[in-house]
Amino acid sequence: MFLRRFTPSMPLLLAFEAAARHGSFTRAARELCLTQSAVSRHVQELESTLRATLFERSGRQIRLTPEGERYAREIGAALARIRSASMRLYESVDDAGALQVAVAPIFGSKWLMPRLSRFYDRHPGRLVNVHSRIGEVDLALAGMHAYITIGDGHWPMHAAHHLLDVPSVVVASPALLRKHPVQCAADLLRHPLLQVISNAAGWPECLLASGIDPRRAAMGPKFEYTAHLIQAVLGGIGLGLVPEVFVREECEQGGIVIPDVPDLVPNLKRYWLIYTPDAERHPTLPLLRDWLLREAAGDAAQADARAGTARRR
Repeated sequence: MFLRRFTPSMPLLLAFEAAARHGSFTRAARELCLTQSAVSRHVQELESTLRATLFERSGRQIRLTPEGERYAREIGAALARIRSASMRLYESVDDAGALQVAVAPIFGSKWLMPRLSRFYDRHPGRLVNVHSRIGEVDLALAGMHAYITIGDGHWPMHAAHHLLDVPSVVVASPALLRKHPVQCAADLLRHPLLQVISNAAGWPECLLASGIDPRRAAMGPKFEYTAHLIQAVLGGIGLGLVPEVFVREECEQGGIVIPDVPDLVPNLKRYWLIYTPDAERHPTLPLLRDWLLREAAGDAAQADARAGTARRR
């Protein structure tokens, strides 16, 4: 009996919480699909159980008492947690058959997302949940089935499928280049060089390969996300070094240009799909793997065609 008094039934709590939130038994009844009298009875029963007056009543008007206000805050927070836990459980059951794939944010937004509808066209009913991750991912600990990442193909105890070789290019705003053109690798030293934190070695490696001492460069701001660096380039803050595939839209719109720097040796990013052998048992993984490989091959063929056209010009 003691526990029962301090554990009111859910109908009583829901009626009180809705009435407190709306300041009206009528509106609470409408939300809960009950009659106004039913909500009023539930609240009265709750007050009787707790031996406390929760509402001051004046005709059809109600107002929380100080005790009611305190109780409403705590009950509202508790019900919100219950709803959240229930929703997470509901979604986890619904996602039980989904493939969980981790991907670098910029690769996901600029390369994967614009194409993913083609996967669903081929495989209706399959579900792929895409998670943004930066840096190395422990697939088992992260709850992922697969990861699209940059690397050299050496992942012990993992299956690895090469997707794309993506050269990085120097990118700049047209206004910035009008002030200080970049026609050779040495001209890079006239600009702040913007960096992505996860690719801190990008500029130094590029400069060294091009015969320039990186210590002479003016390293500019660092960004956690490549997308933020691209926005900084659009704003004219400095030069960026990013895979060409991620700035095609900005180049087509004219907000970013890729200067021709003949003596520059660009970085090459190699993207891979990796997963543990156990993950291959998931029925959607082989379908996604094969589709990714086809898409990557098509993208590489288009890149070769563009390069050939540029050489002929």
